[in-house]
Amino acid sequence: MSQSSKPNSVSYANAMTPLDYGLYSTSVLIWGLSWIAMHFQVGVVAPEVSIVWRYLIATPMMFAFALVRGESLRYRLIDHAYFAGLGLTVFSMNYLLFYYAAMHVPSGLLSIEFTLAAIFNVALGAIFFRTRIQSRVVIGGLFGVAGVAAMFYPEVQELRLEGGAVLGFILGLLGTLSFCAGNMVSLAAQRRKLPVVPTLAWAMAYGTTLIAVVAFVKGASFIIDWRPSYLISLGYISLLGSFAGFAIYFTLLGRIGPARAGYSTVLYPVVALAASTVLEGYRWTPLAAFGLVSVMVGVFLVLRPRPA
Repeated sequence: MSQSSKPNSVSYANAMTPLDYGLYSTSVLIWGLSWIAMHFQVGVVAPEVSIVWRYLIATPMMFAFALVRGESLRYRLIDHAYFAGLGLTVFSMNYLLFYYAAMHVPSGLLSIEFTLAAIFNVALGAIFFRTRIQSRVVIGGLFGVAGVAAMFYPEVQELRLEGGAVLGFILGLLGTLSFCAGNMVSLAAQRRKLPVVPTLAWAMAYGTTLIAVVAFVKGASFIIDWRPSYLISLGYISLLGSFAGFAIYFTLLGRIGPARAGYSTVLYPVVALAASTVLEGYRWTPLAAFGLVSVMVGVFLVLRPRPA
């Protein structure tokens, strides 16, 4: 398979197309609702096992999708190194670290930590791909993180960073860094002209295998919770959150770059709170409303094209 070289310095400052906005909106909606679906996955089944079930459904679908698109599934060993790297960072360590972090700190803090991907992606893109750091993108990311922090302030204000909470905070940061590292692996794979769908199929296969090994070593029981709430949420996060969500996100990543794509993580909690307003009666406080305005300011700064 022939490879093509890319310039050392890359800019993603061009205006987004209608397709980009469509992919962006769909990604935010799917993954924003995934945060709610994941609540129904906690309880009877061990977290690692739930992740295995999730990708045992999504992975064959991704392989089948690649074949339907007429894409090859045969790649060189060096290409599989990229697939395994993506599987390690995004489809295994990212999930495991956040699940373990959730044992020690509230989900609101984890949501805030995950929004830091908007900042980490900018920094890692500059380090590994020499993408230009635009001040308005960094400022927009900070507006977004501050906005999400304001929306979840009531949940986090009583947190005391001591003992297990410190561990949970560190694990959440590492989980976010793992996700962002996976973004860089995906970009590197796309620059090698490796197509997105087969890359995701193999990456999911590697990640699922690793998590299954972890679950086996921990002695977790490979059981299924047959309650409708678990099965419906499993179907959602498998078909939409994993199969469709990752295909859309990593396609978007290659089109608009890590800085803009990373800001979508700021919008996931907004969608989750909006859904909670309808489904669970969440009441917006003035501080939460201010946080939403701050997030929207960040959206404007990050997504608008650089002035000529």
